[in-house]
Amino acid sequence: MFNKKTVRDIDVKGKRVLVRVDFNVPLKDGGVGDDTRIKAALPTIKYLLEHGAAVILASHLGRPKGGPDPKYSLKPVAGHLAKLLGKPVAFAPDCIGPEAEKAAKALKPGEVLLLENTRFHPEEEKNDPAMAKQLASLADIFVNDAFGTAHRAHASTEGVTHYLPSVAGFLLEKEIKYLGQAIADPKHPFVAIMGGAKISDKIGVIKNLLTKADSVLIGGGMANTFFKAQGYPVADSLVEEEAIATAQELLKEGGTKLRLPVDVVLGDKFDAEAAMKTMAVGPIPDGWRILDIGPETVKAYSKVISGAGMVVWNGPMGVFEFPRFAEGTFAIAKAVAESKAVSIIGGGDSVAAVQESGLADKITHISTGGGASLEMLEGLELPGVAALQDK
Repeated sequence: MFNKKTVRDIDVKGKRVLVRVDFNVPLKDGGVGDDTRIKAALPTIKYLLEHGAAVILASHLGRPKGGPDPKYSLKPVAGHLAKLLGKPVAFAPDCIGPEAEKAAKALKPGEVLLLENTRFHPEEEKNDPAMAKQLASLADIFVNDAFGTAHRAHASTEGVTHYLPSVAGFLLEKEIKYLGQAIADPKHPFVAIMGGAKISDKIGVIKNLLTKADSVLIGGGMANTFFKAQGYPVADSLVEEEAIATAQELLKEGGTKLRLPVDVVLGDKFDAEAAMKTMAVGPIPDGWRILDIGPETVKAYSKVISGAGMVVWNGPMGVFEFPRFAEGTFAIAKAVAESKAVSIIGGGDSVAAVQESGLADKITHISTGGGASLEMLEGLELPGVAALQDK
């Protein structure tokens, strides 16, 4: 399934290895708020160090506006990584140019250097060959282990592969193995759970999954657009007006595979403290809005999930940031964790739900990349992966 060379396939001893990692982590009070993504890169980093490489790490962080911005600096990440590795991590105040070159040259086998945010240069997102070449000049080998950005052709993900032998890290390999299997050769019954606010982000995914999955269970804000497409008034619920025609098409294509909630939890305003009521799906009374799936839907969906061979889940079932409207999402997390299925979860809020519910260790694979995992489920080729050497 995974036909790209990995770090196992090359000799790294005594070499400088540039690793594109995904350290796009939330920063909090001058430190790292959540280090899930940093931990996900450790197996590749440790493997390279144990095999005598000098490791140079590159990543972006946030969306700086076209230049250096101290609030998006990776400097705090270097300190946090040093704690996790139990060894010093050098930090270069730029990712290309004289300072980066000096730091890379001084690096010895077994040492680690983190470069400053690649997006401090607008050329990164333009996949500028000159920037890619400068990055490549720091090392002898390139390893892509940043699944979260593999769907973007940037200088540090795709551009650099034109100038260095390029292979995959362990995280990238694992992500593509699981998500690739879900699309190429899923275990049946194959159940897809799709939530989140917008259909438009996930049209391609839902279309592709309707051809592969046995059931596609819909929740979250996107369900409201489907209800409206079926002709129900949804009062103040979030609806994507421009996606109603698409929702009608998907309902036709999906037939009995596409399942919508049978009951919903309403709030009288978009607020954590809103008054609540639960009702069967039908015309929503004025002044109310749908904020979660209801208990009967949880029962019906859990039953489908319990019999699954493989489950892919992306997106919450309700307004997950309000604890009282997060129950549907937590209940689905529990159903997925308790099933015997191979389970794959992608996308920020669904991942957060599983972690907060303490069930993360019961999930087969938690994807680190929202957009990248969606593009894989849509059956698209990721430029950052396509550019690596084939086995």
